[in-house]
Amino acid sequence: MQFADAARQLDPEIYRRLRHALELGKWPDGRVLSEQQKMITMEAVLHYEQSNDIPENERVGYLESQCKSVTAGNESSPLRFVNGANKADL
Repeated sequence: MQFADAARQLDPEIYRRLRHALELGKWPDGRVLSEQQKMITMEAVLHYEQSNDIPENERVGYLESQCKSVTAGNESSPLRFVNGANKADL
């Protein structure tokens, strides 16, 4: 069995635990996830979410397509920096 196949068939409780570990950056016993563990765990979670039709807005790493301030009509202009100084200060 390939890694992706095993990840797609995870028990939902295992998926929730892996996702929680990613969110916190540590295992339930308090040990910090190594970079390699984060990568493998993220890959497993992504395979599970894609194959189990988890709604896109509930998936790990989901970002809304627009900033809430823009959708609320509160458009603002970004800061512009010129030679290390804020342009508004010039």
